[in-house]
Order: sequence, then C-alpha cells, then structure tokens
Amino acid sequence: MIIFGTKGYLYQLAILTLVCGQCGNPAAHTLSKRVTKFTLFFVPLFPVSTKYATQCTFCGAQQKITKEQAEQLQVQGAGGQPHDRQPQQQPYQG
Repeated sequence: MIIFGTKGYLYQLAILTLVCGQCGNPAAHTLSKRVTKFTLFFVPLFPVSTKYATQCTFCGAQQKITKEQAEQLQVQGAGGQPHDRQPQQQPYQG
C-alpha cells in the first residue's frame, strides 16, 4: 500500500501599504505565497504548484498576482533592498 497526496503551505512574504482596487482605501495588504507539495507517506517531496496573492486587511479582497509582480512588491516593501530573512510558514488545510 502506497500513501500519497498533497499538502499546502502558506508563506507570508510582506505586509505593504497599498490602495485597494476593491474598496479604494489605502490599507495594509499581505503579500503571500501558497505552495502545494506532493507527499509520499506524509513526507513533502516536491512543489506541484506555486501561487502568489495580495489581500486587503480592510475589506478582505484578494487578488492573484504573478511571481514577477510578487518579487517587485517584496523589494518595494523592503525599502528597495531585498532582505535575507526567511518568510513565515503556516500550513493550511486545502
């Protein structure tokens, strides 16, 4: 018997102040990365998909973005300098 499946991980990359496209308020937005990994016997082996998104903390609106946009926002949020600290990892049920 072989046990396999997927497991999701949510990384919070940055918190940015942006104007929300949904509600129009200048509010904090979280920049996050969601990675789904293939698991074999409950051991995550390799990523299957990676998705990036921003979420408004005022109204909760979420917008999917590309990897390039996420990297640009992350550098912008760090004051123009890329930082070397590890993103926070939070498993999610998906």
